[in-house]
Amino acid sequence: MTRCAVYGTGSWGTAFAMILADAGCEVTMWGRRASLVDAINTGRTNPDYLPGVELPAAVRATTDPAEAARDAAFTVLAVPSQTLRGNLTEWAPLLADGTVLVSLMKGVELGTAKRMSEVIEEVAKVSPDRVAVLTGPNLAKEIAARQPAAAVVACHDESVAKRLQAACHTAYFRPYTNTDVVGCELGGAVKNVIALAVGIADGMGLGDNAKASLITRGLAETTRLGLAMGADAHTFAGLAGMGDLVATCSSPLSRNHTFGTNLGRGMTLAETIAVTKQTAEGVKSCESVLDLAVRHHVDMPITETVVGIVHEGKPPMVALKELMSRSAKPERH
Repeated sequence: MTRCAVYGTGSWGTAFAMILADAGCEVTMWGRRASLVDAINTGRTNPDYLPGVELPAAVRATTDPAEAARDAAFTVLAVPSQTLRGNLTEWAPLLADGTVLVSLMKGVELGTAKRMSEVIEEVAKVSPDRVAVLTGPNLAKEIAARQPAAAVVACHDESVAKRLQAACHTAYFRPYTNTDVVGCELGGAVKNVIALAVGIADGMGLGDNAKASLITRGLAETTRLGLAMGADAHTFAGLAGMGDLVATCSSPLSRNHTFGTNLGRGMTLAETIAVTKQTAEGVKSCESVLDLAVRHHVDMPITETVVGIVHEGKPPMVALKELMSRSAKPERH
């Protein structure tokens, strides 16, 4: 039985632990709060993030990061992206020899503008062939209900991607492999920013034409940035690109879409944060994504608009007028 560690007891980390267990793995989750760890071990459920969902017997939890890491073939990281560096600095000396580090995070680090796999390689001092990324249209509550879903497991080493694919392939969860780590990570990070924009449009009462335009042009922005960073254009037409973008922009289960909707309805950033129970990665990552765009000389007007609304206090209606009044261009500008 393959042993796996999952660092993080949020909704997605817990749902992925279920997937691994259903695929035949033995899973130890790490959580910071003893009360939640006890609930997972004794009640077989995560009452804070997936209430009412019974966890498989092969899933257990601990507050000891060394215990979670012991003999793990795969070490899954499912913490907020902006906390990864600090957390992994503490955990890296504890990791099992040869373990593959798997990122479930969809963000870009503030300040460094590094993708999560780059942070992992730097902090854990591991080569790229020991870092994998899992991404795609994966809404945690649907997966916890064992509804059908597909995903992408990406690693520079295809054999490692295939190993992870086998470790998380179930009757309801179908992973595909990819070696384009850059494209897969960018697709996951930028779609959160576009989902904020679509949520804002929803909150403003705009129609389906506006939302479809934001999704489509958002994909164009993502692809432009990806190509500038060496990604494969085909990645953005797949599960890590269009697939994840559609799910996140259209579902009420999406944290980023919901966050944007509240902003579009007129709530302030502070008010929206106060009513948001889980991390909406796009709120912080929009700044680092725009930082990446500037560094690579890529035009990303929707991302720039989201940053203006979220972090500069620009009224959504003013931002909309500015976006719509941009100079006319060919579609493949």
